Amino acid sequence: MANLRVAVDVGGTFTDICIFDESTQSMRVTKVPSTPDNPMTAVLNGVRRANIDLTDVELFSHGTTVATNALITRNFPKAAMVTTEGFRDVIEIRDGTKDDLWDAYSDVSGPYIRRRDRFEVLERIDFSGNVITPLDEDAARDLGRLLRKRKVDTVAVCFINSYANAAHENRMRAILAEELPDASISTSAEILPEIFEHNRFNTTVANAVLGPLVSGYVEKLDKSLTDDGYSGELLLLHSGGGSMTSEVVKRFPVRLAASGIAAGAIAAQHVAEQCGFANAVGLDMGGTSTDISLVADGELRETNEWQVEYGHPIVFPSIEVLTIGAGGGSLAHIDIAGSLRNGPQSAGADPGPACYRLGGTEPTNTDANLWLGRLGTDLADGEMTLDRASSKSAIEKTIAAPLELDVDEAADSIIKVANANMADAVRLVSIRRGLDPRDFALIAFGGAGALHGADVAKELGIPSVIVPPSPGVTSALGCLLVDIQHDLSQMYTGAADTADSGAVEEHFRELELEGRNRLRYEKVAEDDSVFQRGISMRYQGQWRSLQVKMGDGPNALAEAVQLFHEEHEKQYAFRQDDTPVEIYQLHLKALGKTPKPSFKPSPVSSADPGDPIEIRDAYFGGTWHRTPVYQRENLPSGAAFIGPAILNQIDSTTVIPPDASAVIDEWFNIRITLASDTASRAAETAVSGSTQSAQ
Repeated sequence: MANLRVAVDVGGTFTDICIFDESTQSMRVTKVPSTPDNPMTAVLNGVRRANIDLTDVELFSHGTTVATNALITRNFPKAAMVTTEGFRDVIEIRDGTKDDLWDAYSDVSGPYIRRRDRFEVLERIDFSGNVITPLDEDAARDLGRLLRKRKVDTVAVCFINSYANAAHENRMRAILAEELPDASISTSAEILPEIFEHNRFNTTVANAVLGPLVSGYVEKLDKSLTDDGYSGELLLLHSGGGSMTSEVVKRFPVRLAASGIAAGAIAAQHVAEQCGFANAVGLDMGGTSTDISLVADGELRETNEWQVEYGHPIVFPSIEVLTIGAGGGSLAHIDIAGSLRNGPQSAGADPGPACYRLGGTEPTNTDANLWLGRLGTDLADGEMTLDRASSKSAIEKTIAAPLELDVDEAADSIIKVANANMADAVRLVSIRRGLDPRDFALIAFGGAGALHGADVAKELGIPSVIVPPSPGVTSALGCLLVDIQHDLSQMYTGAADTADSGAVEEHFRELELEGRNRLRYEKVAEDDSVFQRGISMRYQGQWRSLQVKMGDGPNALAEAVQLFHEEHEKQYAFRQDDTPVEIYQLHLKALGKTPKPSFKPSPVSSADPGDPIEIRDAYFGGTWHRTPVYQRENLPSGAAFIGPAILNQIDSTTVIPPDASAVIDEWFNIRITLASDTASRAAETAVSGSTQSAQ
């Protein structure tokens, strides 16, 4: 009987595999190097390395960077766009904004589909859905023949006002399907039935250019898993924090554009809840980048508009994650002004840091941590051996000599700059919203998060750091904690106080029918289907709207208006109860409940961590310290430490700096306390003398 749940998360440097055994309530993890040229190779390598018998797997969930990387590299298939006459340049005109308003020499990158591949046809529907000019079907068919001659692989159909009436887009798709039977076709009314044409068009274009790439990847992976014995559905994590089956992914591939980073945020929320923190910052530091997420009042922050590249919005609900170029492989360098910089350039998996001895010659954060003794020479359970001499040579040549520093100072400076970059990112997601990071816990994970977590927290004044049991594969764990989820929306504009509650209810029922059909298509049982309503509103005269939860019943709309006032005050520090409120849009989350791991706490046993596996010199605060190194898998719940101490494990290394204390809790999380002098003295009293003697 199938009893395993497997999650695979593909990162820039490593691919992480997490296996939960339902029969024994145990979890094991493994890591393999990522294969950027073909990510599926790393997925299958990980399955083989973990000795997974796919006939025993009940659920296989996957977070992938295929869509994200395609948008970054613009390695697209041959694509075309068909739009209403006169609207060919909507995605090029955009909204007129720039990422850096003051840089006159910087411009937004061009559209995903070039102008010569964007075509117009005669048709027009007005804002209320009335046909003004019928679709010119002869011209549409001629265009289909032209696209066939051009051997176009994918087409985005984007007609103005199709959100109000999709008849012309649907007919255009039918004609194109006849002329281009092998092409992927995306229509804006299906992808994003919303009013603002730039957002709608660009999201549809992104969906179109990703279609053949993502479909090909998913089909091949699904077939490989099935051939090897897996009989369930391949679930892929999407940006909204849910999962989709492989068949639905083929219709909405753009939803995978933030797949991997969403998994880490979900896992951070789980760990925070497990440890009793309603407010937490997730610090997911991998080999290439760091993803910052925020849990406030127990909920992850979401956004309805984001982009991989500025100026190319993807307007689907997405977990809000700030990504910066700070990872284990981030390159340290001297800029033209003579200042030390860290990232965003990365050594990646190939050639990797200098210590990998695979051709990298520039120093990275991994090289700095290795030279400073915070990182051991064995990586990924002996899969890779690191060379300290190569790290020293790279640091000395690139950083120490130009800045006239010794190697120790140069390596320490590299780490400090990386920590400052991450601390600034945390400030962006917290302080700029009026939230004090000192009121939060820091969840440090990813391959390098536990190395830097305590130092980042110290810089921000965050008192508590939590390192999950398997920090290097925590993002993979997030893939096991989600349900199948579809985010549906429908435009509905009008004054809230005069809206027909029956009509609103009817629109919600239409959305629920669509959601129910999608879940039924994905073989979700009726009892496992859950529907959550939301409504976007705004004060009369406003442009931007705010989404709040929507209940059902006769008073649901009035209660939603009251909640809107409260949320507006939280978000923008003011409310206007006397100003009329307008309804803008209706939302629905259609959830299909999936099996999830059930974790059980372990009884706290001993505060004694036992003997360290070695005593290593490690550099902290300008001084080398004799530092005990422990194998984390051997530590009991309740084990306590006074820093400095280092905890090794297969997927990560945790650093407990001087003037900090730590304990292994009942969930086997490491809880690091960065205490004041008084708190430090109290912590010293609490921990066992054996811990101190081990130092």
